[in-house]
Amino acid sequence: MSADDLENYETDLELQLYREYRDVVNLFTYVVETERRFYLANEVDLQIRSADGEVYFDVTLKDAWVWDVYRSARFVKNVRVITFKDVNVEELAETGELTTKDAGLGS
Repeated sequence: MSADDLENYETDLELQLYREYRDVVNLFTYVVETERRFYLANEVDLQIRSADGEVYFDVTLKDAWVWDVYRSARFVKNVRVITFKDVNVEELAETGELTTKDAGLGS
């Protein structure tokens, strides 16, 4: 396998992952970003903990989808992440209920 073949293979995997993300994002309520992963989830419990003067984050996700190109099963029932790095949790805006006419953009 040449370097170009490998690069094309990885590009195809990333495109497939993006398409899957686009198809499932509306099924979830939250986006969660850690230093290692990107998740979609319907339940998020973020706890700030301390041990020996160090602060860390203990994040539990339920009904989640993991952005990971090399993972065969991206839907997971429960995820627990413990990290000393930043965690970003955002609530997704509801979609599908606002049309262009409702927004004043339609004719």
